[in-house]
Amino acid sequence: MRLRSAACLFAALALSAAAHADVAVTCSPANQAARVNPDTHLVLTFPSLPTLGKSGQIRIYDAAGHQLVDTLDLSIPAGPDPSRRAAAPPAAPAVLDPSIPTSPTTTTPAVRTTPADLHNYQLTTIGGLPDFHFYPVIIHGNVATIYPHNNVLRYNRTYVVQIDSGVFTLATGVFAGFTTEDAWRFTTKQAPPPADATRVVVAADGSGDFNTVQGAVDFVPANPAKRVTIFIRNGTYEEIVFFRDKANLTFRGEDRDRVQVGYGNNSGFNPPQPGPNRRCAFSAYNSTGIEFTNFTLINYAYGQAEGLLISGSRNIVSHMKIKGSGDALNLRGSVYLTDSTIIGDGDTILGVGPAFFRHCEIQSVGPFMWIRNTEANHGNVFVDCTFTAIDRPAPANRPAAPTGTAPAPVRPSSVLARLPNNHGLNYPYAEAVLINCRLKGIPPAGWGPIDGDTAHIHFWEFHSTDADGHPIDVAERHPVSRQLTEPRDAQTIANYSDPAFVLGGWTPVVDQ
Repeated sequence: MRLRSAACLFAALALSAAAHADVAVTCSPANQAARVNPDTHLVLTFPSLPTLGKSGQIRIYDAAGHQLVDTLDLSIPAGPDPSRRAAAPPAAPAVLDPSIPTSPTTTTPAVRTTPADLHNYQLTTIGGLPDFHFYPVIIHGNVATIYPHNNVLRYNRTYVVQIDSGVFTLATGVFAGFTTEDAWRFTTKQAPPPADATRVVVAADGSGDFNTVQGAVDFVPANPAKRVTIFIRNGTYEEIVFFRDKANLTFRGEDRDRVQVGYGNNSGFNPPQPGPNRRCAFSAYNSTGIEFTNFTLINYAYGQAEGLLISGSRNIVSHMKIKGSGDALNLRGSVYLTDSTIIGDGDTILGVGPAFFRHCEIQSVGPFMWIRNTEANHGNVFVDCTFTAIDRPAPANRPAAPTGTAPAPVRPSSVLARLPNNHGLNYPYAEAVLINCRLKGIPPAGWGPIDGDTAHIHFWEFHSTDADGHPIDVAERHPVSRQLTEPRDAQTIANYSDPAFVLGGWTPVVDQ
């Protein structure tokens, strides 16, 4: 049952002028709606562009006894450095072009300093992990989306939403809010899907089993007896997704370019804390047999801002589009990637390995890789892939100078991989092997800078070509790198062309 496009009761606008008017505000879920998913966001569509206030509350009550179940206090800033966020998602799902900037998201007012107390901000728990900073309200155009704290709503309950005057303002005045029991209320579904369901549907419009990807992930058992598919219908899902210790799970989008899951998140907004890092748009921690297929995953922030982090073993990325900034794709444990596009601003693939890429395109402003595997396993291997340097300055992650001038743009070198001294640490067994790959805009040296012990580094290429299939001139390649040739290296080339050899004996099978 679709729950969109129904108007709430008329809400008054307190105008700055003497005259007053009643303006219809459209709510989703609609006022008096039934069978609402408990993971729903609360969406208000205004007749003109709203602005988020710096104070006031949004409260959700259980209608039975008017019991308060959630409060969003707009006087609390979202996070320690939201100003490092960059681009917001398009108003409607679209093919992503990294060269075209999008408009900033309107959220809780930015904080320009980073206090020592990282908890004096909006906090929520995601996938069982506490202390994520998040935006309680995100505005795109005339649509404001309210994000209740995760897992506060339950099945088979009726809820009342109240909004203080001043939480939203319009050009014509201050939104008077909802203050009565009947202005905005809805009832959730009686029960979740069956516990042993092998397929659940996520739909942003409320027509599926869940409204959010995280809601579906939270529902799925940690280790189901049969593989469970989370099917994501076309739409934009602006949310941080995090889970850990899961297995046997497939995320499948309806259309790669029309399903967009993402968030503006980075190490400035969610700084390091004990345990898993919280700076990614989508994280799959310590999980096995997870498959991502046929949707777009994007981090809208700059800086250390992963689009996807995967740790665990025997995980698959198929027919995906992944976009982040630094460390756009963070891989830890055996991963097989095929027919996918990865876009980043530098160190675009941060790898601990082993990872096998087939028929993938990697686009990067700066270095494509920073490989950190040990001698215990292989690193990154690319077969029939394309590396495309993005010719534009790297995004500025530093704040403006005291004079208000922006930092000078930096145009980094799009080398295939670098291995600099990392605070005294080096990775002497780093491995990146390219077989039959096409290179566009790669500098003649190909690799570097490279520091420390280089005796065991495998920065190897076989039959690298340009975009038209012509052999690359490798005369100026970094001396640490090596060109594989036939027949001398025929066995090495055959070995590294085999996913099982790279991935520790695992032969991946992509879920159909």
